[in-house]
Amino acid sequence: MKKQEDINFEDKITKAKELLEKLSNPQITINESLKLYNDGLKELELAQKLLEEAKLVFVTQSNNS
Repeated sequence: MKKQEDINFEDKITKAKELLEKLSNPQITINESLKLYNDGLKELELAQKLLEEAKLVFVTQSNNS
């Protein structure tokens, strides 16, 4: 498991893409689909949070310059 500071936007997007590929498999069950879908949403929510935090840092630094 990665530490919180090691988690980055690109990792979250990559993981979401991997989950989407798995969801495309017609052989998975409904339960597996739901789990993959929910896991994908969590990854995208974390990616969005990381993006918002990066934007805040950028805006703060820009305003202090």
